[in-house]
Amino acid sequence: MKHLLGLRELEVSDIESVLSLAVEMKKILKQNVKKTNHLSNKSVVTLFYENSTRTKTSFEIAAKFMGASLSGISVAQSSVQKGETLIDTGKTLDALCTDVIIIRHNVSGAPHFLAKNINASVINGGDGMNEHPTQALLDIFTIIEERGSLKGLNVAIVGDVKHSRVARSNLWGMTKLGAKVTLAAPDTLMPEGIERAGARITTDADAAVRGADVVMGLRLQLERMKSGLIPSISEYNEMYGLSKRRVGLADKDVMILHPGPVNRGAEINGDVADADNSFIERQVTNGVAIRMAALFLLTRGNNPI
Repeated sequence: MKHLLGLRELEVSDIESVLSLAVEMKKILKQNVKKTNHLSNKSVVTLFYENSTRTKTSFEIAAKFMGASLSGISVAQSSVQKGETLIDTGKTLDALCTDVIIIRHNVSGAPHFLAKNINASVINGGDGMNEHPTQALLDIFTIIEERGSLKGLNVAIVGDVKHSRVARSNLWGMTKLGAKVTLAAPDTLMPEGIERAGARITTDADAAVRGADVVMGLRLQLERMKSGLIPSISEYNEMYGLSKRRVGLADKDVMILHPGPVNRGAEINGDVADADNSFIERQVTNGVAIRMAALFLLTRGNNPI
């Protein structure tokens, strides 16, 4: 693996390699001294053109735990504001001997474009409305950690599918590993043709959740929306929010997931987000393990830990 750009193009064996290594990385997180030299003498740069808390911090912690030299570029204060192109920024980072660039960009395909034009490895930290591969990998890892496998599981992903790169990456990854994925959203928030990727689609959230082994709520991305896509947040919550009543339709041992940040009272209610079967906090922890694994694989290949 030279880059990690999306789960759509990854083979099952590649996905399994990251998941397997994440098991070992999580053991490091449980140690009193969370420090290794796996990335010593490696340079990692975060290049985020969009705001981020969880993803950016998770990558930074992962790199620091593994001993990397870490730098973060604040695009708002960089030469991008002076008109520097993405390629020129990438080539500058190449000239600075950067080994891995983690990029988040508002344009779909930007990480792929960057990867074709520089020497450093590129990790997609989220691009437009395309993919968010490490988020999907941590979601999958969390499910497998609890259930042992995704094969045969019914997964319901409910919410703003249209604007969700998380939904797309999870759909690609989960179906490759044997899960049955149902996407539920109003017509205005369901991307055209998504069923061709192997998902069952519905506008009925209750039907999607009924009997599901895993239910994932998607953040209502108001910042990406044009007006008129939903009548109101309260009505959206009534029709598509993960409430105690709606989650009660799922399997009795259902796992509740959410990529964060959580909009309580919109796509998920507080009593569901904080319930015993909510794995939202574990997802955050597992995100560090997954990103440690990804950084290791891109910089060290198949060398043993």
